[in-house]
Amino acid sequence: MYAAEDTRRVATLDALRRLTRSDMDRVDALIRESLQSDVLLVSQVAEYIIGSGGKRLRPLLVLLGARALAYDGDEHIRAAAIIEFIHTATLLHDDVVDASDRRRGRHTANHVFGNQASVLVGDFLYSRSFQMMVRIGDMQVMDILADATNTIAAGEVMQLMNVHDPDTTEERYLEVIYRKTAKLFEAGAAIAAVLAGRPAEVRERMAEYGRCLGAAFQLVDDALDYKASPDELGKDLGDDLAEGKPTLPLIHAMSKGTPEQRRLIRAAIENGGLDNLAPVQAAIESTGALEYTTERAKRAADDAIAALADLPPSDYKDSLIAVAEFAVNRRS
Repeated sequence: MYAAEDTRRVATLDALRRLTRSDMDRVDALIRESLQSDVLLVSQVAEYIIGSGGKRLRPLLVLLGARALAYDGDEHIRAAAIIEFIHTATLLHDDVVDASDRRRGRHTANHVFGNQASVLVGDFLYSRSFQMMVRIGDMQVMDILADATNTIAAGEVMQLMNVHDPDTTEERYLEVIYRKTAKLFEAGAAIAAVLAGRPAEVRERMAEYGRCLGAAFQLVDDALDYKASPDELGKDLGDDLAEGKPTLPLIHAMSKGTPEQRRLIRAAIENGGLDNLAPVQAAIESTGALEYTTERAKRAADDAIAALADLPPSDYKDSLIAVAEFAVNRRS
């Protein structure tokens, strides 16, 4: 089903966004309005991270999903903004935990404003998102988002436990990317079905779409850490290795490599840093670890597309399919 060369489908995020431009403009306006605080530093830090770019895939998913399900209300705008606030809060906290200096080609907020400000403004965004949830006034929506934020936090702790652990299994790695990344995609797609008043089976299929899409997105992200240029990636090549994170390319390379390659990768994960980046990249390439990771991403994208099978034909459904294709074709 995966159609990397299908030129009939939308190929770029810009083209996807044109379909939802009116809705996305309203989301952006609501985000700006909701960032306002009588504490100047809150507004400055939040504006910095929100304004630093990014693909806005998660709010886009809410908008496309709601329209694909023929929703004609306004609460999808608020839901999309909430999803973006939760995501942004996780980025602020992640960059502090990881001591990151760059994201999306710019200095991180913690680099500019300090760790304390980044953590506290992340908390502000979380609490603001819950205020906005209350205004939607739907207990199902609140349940989905409350569960998502808790799952994401637990995923952060799980990843922290895996750092510098070369014995991390593929199963443990996949559980982390579900919790840290795919869960919010899942929540956004499920909320679209709830707002549209669709039955539980439709909500589950939409949730499956989001879950599989999020997994595909993160798998590609982890592969790009070993093959994209810093300018494309928006961060330094090998950042995951420098932090001692055992992502799938490393896990697979250890399982298929020579004893010397396994020793090299094990030491690199245990110690962190980039002293052995070149030989680790060579081991990843020689064992087919990038191809394996990319193939897993393609399978996840196929599963996401399959979950949409029962949706009625529309430009919005085609765009949801195109988002899944974009997730595995992107270079940054």
